[in-house]
Amino acid sequence: MGLPTTIRSLKRKGLRLEKGKILDRDYTGPVLEEVLKTNKIVHEVPSEGMYRGKHVVVAPIRSKDGKVVAALGVVDLLATIDLSSVFQEYTSVLQEVEDAKK
Repeated sequence: MGLPTTIRSLKRKGLRLEKGKILDRDYTGPVLEEVLKTNKIVHEVPSEGMYRGKHVVVAPIRSKDGKVVAALGVVDLLATIDLSSVFQEYTSVLQEVEDAKK
């Protein structure tokens, strides 16, 4: 699928990839930085940076002793889809779901 992906280590800036191609070899972003500081998974819509306004999920990569050593992020495409409007287009699918509940 080629999801936009970012990764950086605690000590060095990292990569930004889209559609399987490296676009930046000296990349960092605000959510990557937050995860490196907090050592926690973050789901958010950044207000700045390359992916401003897009849902992202960034997770820490930890050492065996639980310390953060890097952060890996992806743009969360599913969060941007309004499922209710998608299914309004497919009323037969909704009817099938309702019938299955009975």
